[in-house]
Amino acid sequence: MQTNFSLAQLADPDTQVAEKILRTCVHCGFCTATCPTYLLLGDELDSPRGRIYLIKDMLEKERPATREVVTHIDRCLSCLSCMTTCPSGVHYMHLVDHARAYIEKTYRRPPLQRLLRSVLANVLPYPARFRAAVRLARLARPLRPVLRLIPGTCELDAMLALAPSNLPAAIPAPAPPAQPAGRVALLSGCAQPVLRPSINEAAIRYLTRRGIEVVHAKGEVCCGALVHHMGQEERSLDAARQNVDAWTREIRGEGLDAIIVTASGCGTTIKDYGFMLRNDPDYADKAARVSALAVDISEYLTRLPEAESTAPRDMAVAYHSACSLQHGQQVKTAPQNLLRNAGFTVREIPEGHICCGSAGTYNMLQPELSRRLLERKVGNINRVKPDVIATGNIGCITQIAQGTGTPIVHTVELLDWAAGGPAPPGFT
Repeated sequence: MQTNFSLAQLADPDTQVAEKILRTCVHCGFCTATCPTYLLLGDELDSPRGRIYLIKDMLEKERPATREVVTHIDRCLSCLSCMTTCPSGVHYMHLVDHARAYIEKTYRRPPLQRLLRSVLANVLPYPARFRAAVRLARLARPLRPVLRLIPGTCELDAMLALAPSNLPAAIPAPAPPAQPAGRVALLSGCAQPVLRPSINEAAIRYLTRRGIEVVHAKGEVCCGALVHHMGQEERSLDAARQNVDAWTREIRGEGLDAIIVTASGCGTTIKDYGFMLRNDPDYADKAARVSALAVDISEYLTRLPEAESTAPRDMAVAYHSACSLQHGQQVKTAPQNLLRNAGFTVREIPEGHICCGSAGTYNMLQPELSRRLLERKVGNINRVKPDVIATGNIGCITQIAQGTGTPIVHTVELLDWAAGGPAPPGFT
């Protein structure tokens, strides 16, 4: 794609990156075939190619974001299916992230949108606040029929619908191995330990059983993905710096073999810290090292010897590959192979490359499109008639659970169960 940035514009490092990405695009349109919003809406501007045109025009002319641009960029799930499909290697993730930061600086949203986005950004990344918000949401849930009668409150209704009826209690972690064969840091996360503490508990049990010492780095905070995808660049970079500092202390102390992430949405962002902080002379090298050590739990487990399994051989698992894992991190086969090796029958879901509609805060900020994607995903899951659904991201678990009565669990919960751990939540 031909670009027309001035030399003055290209002096900005972010514009340099955007210009390089734009020039990589050859207008082929392969991305339209796998873009969820284009499949739903059939609008070229709701495809990656269309959004690239909008971003190019906005950045080249250095004009404030318009309502049209914001509408189509907001509809993007950042599922990154287009990056898997693109034959030219267009790094759409970095381009749309830059566009969102630009929108945040140049566009003033309507008051209700500003309020909702502020609530999400100031609640979800903080476990204590999020836990309190969930409890309040339970009290407010009876008001949903009234809210549906009030125009402009569909986002609030979606937030209440997603709030769980109860919050599970955490259980103590096992003692670390006496003579560890490895040492890893495990990201605690922000929403996940509130909604589903059993995921990290299963990961710790499984790793400890395999002789791996698991630590939580002091000073670790939310990975920053949520505010990053809302265009709040400085807040996301501050979170990244805090985590880089926390993990660097562990690396320089007793050392780390890996930084393990059990929420793939977080993993995609942490693996990108090196890029995000590339222009910060105090953090560029440290961030690159952290990104190089970051792995999804399934990636790390493939490095370990195969474990003995007690899994029932006739249990059919529908594996839902989270977009952030298969497209964002290009981890495509490790989880399925681990489940098969553990004794489960893995069934691939039709249209497995299409997003379930969770996408961080998307199911709250774009509830109608999210609902349509959820229905499509659940319909495809039902076609394979599973006993259980497995995935690697808490957002997908929360989203898909709204549309099905089939138990849905994290991959590591099944692996831990198969290796002698307790049954995952929802199993009898």
